[in-house]
Amino acid sequence: MSTRFLSRSRSSGSGNALDIARSAFAVLVSGPEPLSLFGGDVPGLPVRELPLDEVRDLLLARRCPQAVRDAVWAELVHRSRSRGAAWTVGAVGVALPALLAVAARLTVRFAGDPSDIYAEVLGGFLAALGAVDVTVPRIMTRLRWAAFRAGHDALTDALSGPTPIAPLGFGSVAPRTPWGHPDVVLARAVRDGVVTEDEAALIGATRLEAVSVADWARAHEVGEWSVYKARRRAEHRLVTYLREQTASAETDDPVAAEAVRNLPGPSRAVTDARSRRRVSKTGAAEGVQKRGSTPPTASSEVPRCA
Repeated sequence: MSTRFLSRSRSSGSGNALDIARSAFAVLVSGPEPLSLFGGDVPGLPVRELPLDEVRDLLLARRCPQAVRDAVWAELVHRSRSRGAAWTVGAVGVALPALLAVAARLTVRFAGDPSDIYAEVLGGFLAALGAVDVTVPRIMTRLRWAAFRAGHDALTDALSGPTPIAPLGFGSVAPRTPWGHPDVVLARAVRDGVVTEDEAALIGATRLEAVSVADWARAHEVGEWSVYKARRRAEHRLVTYLREQTASAETDDPVAAEAVRNLPGPSRAVTDARSRRRVSKTGAAEGVQKRGSTPPTASSEVPRCA
């Protein structure tokens, strides 16, 4: 189902892949028998049939615990793999807010037709949907980064392609580097092993999306000071990486340069760490949850999303 759906999305002239996915999802969740999950199958959801558009809205709520998000996504991934068809489109529909945000960021300064990039964002998500490990926390974070990497690769190809040169038409030019948005810098840092996907998501949300550290900590069920310290350590590595990259690169990277100017450097990070050590109530080993670990909970009872 996934391949056929993506092929139709790419070949259709009625809109880009994500618009088509949104229309298909709207059909699935409308009418007298919308595609639904029974909330009783996922602790923390209301115990009734929940149309997938309502499930999507519940997951987007800040008060929804990470454990509930992961449980819902594990169920969606399982149904997509075992039943295909409508459930694959349903999973795409629940993920659409994240996929649209990824596509918009990648193409915000792209002057060409973004349809192929949108299709690759969707394709990256669908490929990850069939391969993601649902036993590891933060399922949607990993699906989102898979979509971003696929779209980023498509953007790189598009910017490196032939450029119209009047009056001769298309001709070869030197490849252009796809800076354009700080998320691209973060994606490269994840690819190069400088920061983890969780750390990149933390930096992106709290530095680029105006999400407060307190809100991030509450949504991910970790201590606020732990988040501050994890972000500081990740930014320390990121700044060092960007400084080394801009010092050795022959090309001009305005986004990397801006990131170096705005993110705290190693000396500031060390100073902040020393000044806050006296008031920190968390251990030095605490931080953003690493891949494969179990998210901490305040009690054995899973909080409800609604």
